[in-house]
Amino acid sequence: MRGQSEKAENLLARPEQTLHEHLTAVGKLAGIFAGRFGAASWGLAAGLLHDIGKASAKFQRRVRGENLRVDHSTAGARQAAQDWQGAGKLLAYCIAGHHAGLPDGRSNEDSCLRRRLDPSRRKIEDYSDWRSCFEQNRPVCPDFSACNFDTRPQGLGFRIAFFLRMLFSCLVDADRLDAEKTGDVQDRARSASRTYPGIEELRARLDIFLKEKTAKAKDNEVNRVRVEVLACCLEAAESEPGLFSLTVPTGGGKTFSSLAFALAHAQRHKLDRVIYVIPFTSIIEQNADEFRKALEDREGRFVIEHHSNLVPPDDGDDDRPHPATENWDAPLIVTTNVQFFESLFSASAGRCRKLHNLTKSVIVLDEAQMLPMPLLLPCIEALRELSASYGASVVLCTATQPALNAAEEGGEGLKNGLIGVREIIPDPEALHVALRRVVIQHIGEVSDAALVERLAAEPQVLCIVPTRRMARKIFDALREYMVSRDDPPQAVGFFHLSALMCPQHRSSTLKRIKERLQAGKLCRVVSTTLVEAGVDMDFPTVYRAETGMDSIAQAAGRCNREGRPEKGQVFVFSPESGLPTGAFRRAAQAVRSVIERHKDDLLHPDSIRDYFLELYWQSGDGSLDAKDILKRIGETAADADFPFREIERDFQLIDAPTQGIVITYDNKAEDLTRLLDFLKPGKNAGGIMRSLQRYSVSLYERDLDALEKAGAIRRTGPGGQIFVLCDRKLYDETVGLDLYKADPGMIAPEDCLW
Repeated sequence: MRGQSEKAENLLARPEQTLHEHLTAVGKLAGIFAGRFGAASWGLAAGLLHDIGKASAKFQRRVRGENLRVDHSTAGARQAAQDWQGAGKLLAYCIAGHHAGLPDGRSNEDSCLRRRLDPSRRKIEDYSDWRSCFEQNRPVCPDFSACNFDTRPQGLGFRIAFFLRMLFSCLVDADRLDAEKTGDVQDRARSASRTYPGIEELRARLDIFLKEKTAKAKDNEVNRVRVEVLACCLEAAESEPGLFSLTVPTGGGKTFSSLAFALAHAQRHKLDRVIYVIPFTSIIEQNADEFRKALEDREGRFVIEHHSNLVPPDDGDDDRPHPATENWDAPLIVTTNVQFFESLFSASAGRCRKLHNLTKSVIVLDEAQMLPMPLLLPCIEALRELSASYGASVVLCTATQPALNAAEEGGEGLKNGLIGVREIIPDPEALHVALRRVVIQHIGEVSDAALVERLAAEPQVLCIVPTRRMARKIFDALREYMVSRDDPPQAVGFFHLSALMCPQHRSSTLKRIKERLQAGKLCRVVSTTLVEAGVDMDFPTVYRAETGMDSIAQAAGRCNREGRPEKGQVFVFSPESGLPTGAFRRAAQAVRSVIERHKDDLLHPDSIRDYFLELYWQSGDGSLDAKDILKRIGETAADADFPFREIERDFQLIDAPTQGIVITYDNKAEDLTRLLDFLKPGKNAGGIMRSLQRYSVSLYERDLDALEKAGAIRRTGPGGQIFVLCDRKLYDETVGLDLYKADPGMIAPEDCLW
């Protein structure tokens, strides 16, 4: 036995750690993680076997300094499949993919699991010395019964595939956390930084903040309703974990009330964290900053943002983002729909690493109506599974509640919808009436000239249209019309807003708009839909181009926001140039089909429900899972040949990816850009580039190519991955980046959606 022990001590996982120590530590930690959803034996087995391929003589030469390539992950996968058949094959996915990502079960690629498990197809080094690492407590077959796969036979394939991603997450996180603890000084520092206040402490901080906020608020009807909404949320927090909806009209204080529910619910039921999911990158930083102020997280230590930005992948980064963005182990994560849902259907080790920390969490889906229609059914299935099998509570939080409930007997509802969703507000209809601050009229088709005259006649007005091109056209026409009038004061106080303005520019413009509104000065704004994403503006009159009911509600939220006695006016119109095809047009058609039934109160909860049911009916079941995600998972379940990489490729919330370009909008942006220009090779640029987020504009690939061909942008930073606008004539102080000046024939992507 001593000889065996000595052999185990000589086997290394990395220069500073024996293989036995690594396998044992990862197995223990992965077992703890998986134990939170009843699969401790699975996590333990995966951790003990994941690196047994490192016992090969060739890998030991590598770890001692030779420059060799060795496949060390196939060994554990093959061993599990040989020893434990069905359970072993499931484990094999996680073990084989713990570096490169979950493989497809069966495909024409050499990386698929079937080929990797076949000794005739994939030759690997002899790893038989691995057994010396386990004189006692050798890995044993995991317990199938612990997973309760047979309790809900419907959708079994989806549940098993989902389970494998969660188990994979446990293994990947345990492996990387162990590497942090035994790594270099920087890695150990990152490991030590993973300490956070508890949920109870965070709730106490929020309670103090909300009491002070309420005490300072004006005594009016809107603020009284906000207090009632908060009280309802705190009362509902006592309910058992599960599925919830929070239906609060815009301006009812749902953001902080939903956070209060989440923290109180987590404390009451000993849940671990809150995941706050927001569809719009344009407001995620704003909400995260508000949460930090409320929770006194001045250094951003435990309220963690996780979303896309200008920072590219950068191996060897010495200024990496907060470690909690890697595995979501902080108490409050603020993230995007893209990051949240694409991770749930990912095969990547990096993206899946955080998934196990969704177990026993509170997941708040802000603006729940923004769930992507082409992927709606897979998203619903994932939410159902998180609640039913992983102890998570899910809150669908919105002013316009999508009809995601399954049809009750004899009633209407979504096929394969959610069952058992509990509404937090006892009487949403009464709340709607109490917060009804506007009158909405559908005024039919309006020519551009007539629209401009209507806008010019209003002292304070907001006009929202669906595309950048349309916004620019209406704004230019309005500016020309007003300048041509005899009364000079009429030619001031008009503004344009779109995502072609960098955030710093938009912020300064919004500040000027708010100042004019509060001072009662002339203020006319033409904007794209970005103002509907949590922008706090209060106009007496709003014009909104035809759109879906949820967007009409968001537009109405910018009208009479503080509840003046006289009702605000919202006019919905059909633009002269028509609407983009596809989703825009279908949503408008669904509104037209229900408007006659609800023309007296277009935003009544019944109207919203009818709208979504009409929209889903028009789209058809096939359009709610346009990539056949659920069907493909189900078809491959019998042989456990799950298409993980195929699903990852096809589950994309944004079909057209964007690239940020830097606008040297002010002196700070110019100074930061110069730092990039003179950055030494190998020096990290992460901090500079995060600061430049405030000065970036996101463009589609076609737009970027047009600017590059015109010589209007240049490359800088590490590897030339950062684009900077060098032709400043293309950036207008009023409208932002003028794409059409660079390429007059350019067609904006949103103008040709289908």
